[in-house]
Amino acid sequence: MNLSIRSPEELVVSIPHLLGFHPNESLVLVPLAPDLPVVRVDVPSSAREREQAWDSIGEVYARCAQPTSRVAIVTFTTDSDYGDRLSQDFALRLGGVGVATPIRLGASETAWIDFGNQVSGPLSTATRDRIAASTVLNGMAQPAASRTSLADSLVGDRQPITDHLTDARTHAASSSIRAETAFALHRLRAFHTDGKRLPDLTATQLLVALESIPVRDRLWVDMNAQTATSHVALWSDLTRRAPDSLRAAPATMLAFASWLNGNGALAWCALDQVPKDKPYDAAHLVTALVQNGVHPHEWAALTTTAHDVSQRIEALSSTTRTRPDPPAPGI
Repeated sequence: MNLSIRSPEELVVSIPHLLGFHPNESLVLVPLAPDLPVVRVDVPSSAREREQAWDSIGEVYARCAQPTSRVAIVTFTTDSDYGDRLSQDFALRLGGVGVATPIRLGASETAWIDFGNQVSGPLSTATRDRIAASTVLNGMAQPAASRTSLADSLVGDRQPITDHLTDARTHAASSSIRAETAFALHRLRAFHTDGKRLPDLTATQLLVALESIPVRDRLWVDMNAQTATSHVALWSDLTRRAPDSLRAAPATMLAFASWLNGNGALAWCALDQVPKDKPYDAAHLVTALVQNGVHPHEWAALTTTAHDVSQRIEALSSTTRTRPDPPAPGI
């Protein structure tokens, strides 16, 4: 999502919309150009935790950094002095991998401060409303109250789908891959048009159809920068409603659509919804994309065939394993 940011206040207010939830006791790195991912980690409380936080950030930024890369560092913590020291620490580390940090801010629930010049100000209702309106126009959902509540939003009433499962499986058994693919594409295109929640039986039939990898992959290749928001809405709803036996596919597709849409937090929450008792290869590949900070722009650059989704994801995720280790932080 691209927002026009004109002040430190607007930058702080925009961060919950970029993350998908309101951060608390968090360190957030916001790129000032679309060459790096937005990153959030819990505020580290010890030297060991600072090293662990850097380990999760440094390799990704070292790999993706360009000569002109710049990020803003924003700390959301009640201890402003520690937030200042923490942002200085990470500014030095980022400088060591070639990323400039011209902006270092601290934020509370009601105010912001620029650690560089000690200028501060309130977080006004007018600014919050303006940024919220901008994100709505961009088709983005409003941020959840916390990361926990974002995860909770993917858990709903799964009994209605369970009640229709036997009938849906019986119907699928007498159908063909071609017919199931046509049905699934019809439902997807209808959702892109009207955004209406699928009735329970239709939702069950679609989830059963997704158990077929060719059907799943045909819907998967529909995901791009233009359709990602619609895919997030559809797969969020179906992940929320799907019982364990059907949840791996919609949760994985939600994770991928969220990654493609720049929402790493929702992608992680979706991956957490993939049942752990049965391996799902596509979920492991999407995990690698998110974990290694692969840029969503790289998806559009691949030109393999429509039915090679797993190979396409593997090609993206494997690029992170062949690059050299990043240089050591400059401190």
